[in-house]
Amino acid sequence: MSTTTRLTVAQALVRFLSVQYTERDGVRHRLIAGTWGIFGHGNVAGIGQALLEAGEDAMPFHQGRNEQAMVHAAVGHARQLNRLSAQAVTTSIGPGATNLVTGAALATINRLPVLLLPGDYFATRPADPLLQQLEHPSQADVSVNDTLRPVSRYFDRVTRPEALIPSALNAVRVLTDPVETGAVTLSLPQDVQAQAYDWPQEFFAERVWHVRRPAPDPYELAQAVQAIRAAERPLIVAGGGIHHSQAEEALKAFVDATGIPVASTQAGKGSLRHDHPADLGGIGHTGTAVSDDLARTADLIIGVGTRYTDFTTASNTLFQDAGVRFLNLNIAAFDAHKLAARTLVCDARSGLTALTEALSGHRVDSAYEAEYRAGKERWERVVDTAFGAADDSAVPTQTQVLGALDSVVGDDDVIINAAGSLPGDLHKLWRARSPRQYHLEYGYSCMGYEIPAAIGVQQASPDTPVWALVGDGTYLMMPTELVTAVQEGLPVNLVLIQNHGYASIGGLSESVGAERFGTPYRYRAADGTFTGAPLPVDLAANAASLGMDVLRAKTVGELRTALATARASDRPTCVYVETDTDGAASTAPPAQAWWDVPVAETAAREAAVQAREEYELQVVDRRRHL
Repeated sequence: MSTTTRLTVAQALVRFLSVQYTERDGVRHRLIAGTWGIFGHGNVAGIGQALLEAGEDAMPFHQGRNEQAMVHAAVGHARQLNRLSAQAVTTSIGPGATNLVTGAALATINRLPVLLLPGDYFATRPADPLLQQLEHPSQADVSVNDTLRPVSRYFDRVTRPEALIPSALNAVRVLTDPVETGAVTLSLPQDVQAQAYDWPQEFFAERVWHVRRPAPDPYELAQAVQAIRAAERPLIVAGGGIHHSQAEEALKAFVDATGIPVASTQAGKGSLRHDHPADLGGIGHTGTAVSDDLARTADLIIGVGTRYTDFTTASNTLFQDAGVRFLNLNIAAFDAHKLAARTLVCDARSGLTALTEALSGHRVDSAYEAEYRAGKERWERVVDTAFGAADDSAVPTQTQVLGALDSVVGDDDVIINAAGSLPGDLHKLWRARSPRQYHLEYGYSCMGYEIPAAIGVQQASPDTPVWALVGDGTYLMMPTELVTAVQEGLPVNLVLIQNHGYASIGGLSESVGAERFGTPYRYRAADGTFTGAPLPVDLAANAASLGMDVLRAKTVGELRTALATARASDRPTCVYVETDTDGAASTAPPAQAWWDVPVAETAAREAAVQAREEYELQVVDRRRHL
């Protein structure tokens, strides 16, 4: 006869989560490595009390400052650990819960697991309305937590204690599924959290969830081999799925055997080490010249673990060969079928290994190899120019900041960025030395991701130097978790670049005829526009006030010294630098491919008229691959 244990719903959930594990390739990981939380009346007496009672050994607790940031930290942790370990996030009802939405969208878009545990209104409705309750006139069971439904891969509202059992099991099923994973939300009414129930002891048995590596279908594999053998100019587009599958060595073996070159998406960069002769760097709007030139003439695109966003395809203008075809290796059939591709629906490592074996003896023509290697060498000279500075006493440009960082980091350092002009410069220029070094969140490109994600990565890899690269715009969005880094003694490094506004959108604004409207951080001028003197904000002083050690660098030489000092420190450290924003001083190479941002079809201002003319010249290259 089954024995039972009487616990509250919150206590039962915490105990259940503490004994869930993943396993892949014989290696076991704790699934929920810890819980982030900010407490309010919707979770303090439920999940809060349960975490206190469970203790740090059963469920480590991390105190956050912003609910969105807590999700970003959890996402950074999961990505660093190849989606095999995740974290939970608990919030109160109302704004605490709705603040999760942006982070949830980011997690789901990037296919990264995070468990969200927001409080919700009373299920028993003893009073109506409650504090922070949204009263819907025709759907009384709707709460603000329903905003999490479209951005969650699994959502359930647990309105009775016994409903937790199937809900918790389904939540873990989705978190550990390499196809389905993303944000998982268990909405927990605050009264239900505190209700007691006699739980079957089996619910708390240790469970190990095997993360599968499905092999390719024999028919699809044969078709893929036929397509590759027939191609004269094949090109691999490496996506984030290679990293999630830990397929980097399998990719290298495939490339070494066949000579097929590799261009990487933002999520896939680092799939090959930068100095591999077949690594061509980024692809698409923020890609390298050699990658984009080959993409325009390729007759077969082999997508591995990629979603083909518009930045990768240059808004469907990049792949120009009349007969170009696509072969997509992806664990998700949804992504494998994109661009009318032949499909190889399987795990990235399994699929690449099978292709290498089946293509034994096949190699691209030596002239093709010579062509792309020469293109790679030409681009390396572009990188050297962008990174270098003739005078160490000069104010650095943004790409020279990256060059200084490149000279300081080691192979295992992690570089984190998400938004602004940095993603483009990094994708074109950064020399990734290891699979996890290049950590760009460009599925949602969320300003404010970098600092909390650095904390999550540092928690996942305590001995790894971690760098969060942010501009002033992103810093002002969400610097709050610097306090968490200080509190926890996490030696994250922040490179804070002051360029007085939204530099990336300012450049885009200028290119589409909007004349940088509303993008500089400046005083209002007499005409009402934001074109006056720069604002006298001191972001370095702000970082110091939050507990960071701060190093100010005014020149290229000072910057290099400050970065080396930060890397050697065991304290959270900010390196603050004001860059040379003069367009004439810019050392960033231009975009090598187009990106579709529609321009006003009619306008009175000359800048917009000219931008529309340029847009119409570019848009004619857009095509559907059918």
